[in-house]
Amino acid sequence: MLPPTAIAFDLDGTLIDSRGDIVAAVNHALKTTGRAPLPGSVVVRFVGDGARVLCARAAQLAENDDEVDRLYALFVAYYLEHPIDFTRWCPGVQEALDELAQMPDMVLAICTNKPRPTAEAVLSALGVRTRFRALVAGDDLPEKKPAAGPLLHVAKLLRVDTDSLVMVGDAPQDIECARRAKVRSVGVVSGFSSRERLASARPDVTLESMAELPEVIRRWRDATTRITVPIKTG
Repeated sequence: MLPPTAIAFDLDGTLIDSRGDIVAAVNHALKTTGRAPLPGSVVVRFVGDGARVLCARAAQLAENDDEVDRLYALFVAYYLEHPIDFTRWCPGVQEALDELAQMPDMVLAICTNKPRPTAEAVLSALGVRTRFRALVAGDDLPEKKPAAGPLLHVAKLLRVDTDSLVMVGDAPQDIECARRAKVRSVGVVSGFSSRERLASARPDVTLESMAELPEVIRRWRDATTRITVPIKTG
């Protein structure tokens, strides 16, 4: 493997705790269509495979049901108006991003199943959109995580080899995406996915907090940097 020079982050549950805003948007869509709102703990269990799937699960509909289109549109419209009402950074994230940004030849990206409009709105509202060289969102490609496509597209946009890319996420979808793309993976324990589900995906490294990530990256860079020893002659 090459020294890590690029890191792709999942967004929800990895960089930000957005549960409050996701729940609010889902319940707005449910109530507007005459359905009962759901407890936040139930909605959060449906997160991870994109907003359309989230809406279908919340309404107990098949994903190809026409009514899901309406729910999805309501969800996105509400979210765009309330991108960070309740959203907060996950512990250690801001400090980790600062450290990583100072590493030589390091670029950062987002690889999320969140729709592009809402992902852009959240990052802009947090004032960090320009921190990430690339953003691959859930509606950019025909496939989402855990398929390899989104992460391979990140590598293409960043113009880096997959051997030098690291995927950081909190859910099995992130880890499986990395495995299929042949990319190193870091799992971060969060409130979105249980510790057991994350462990079952077998990430290369599991962290309790994002604050630990810079040290992991430094160790990988040190371990994989080739050192040339001058040959003495004469």
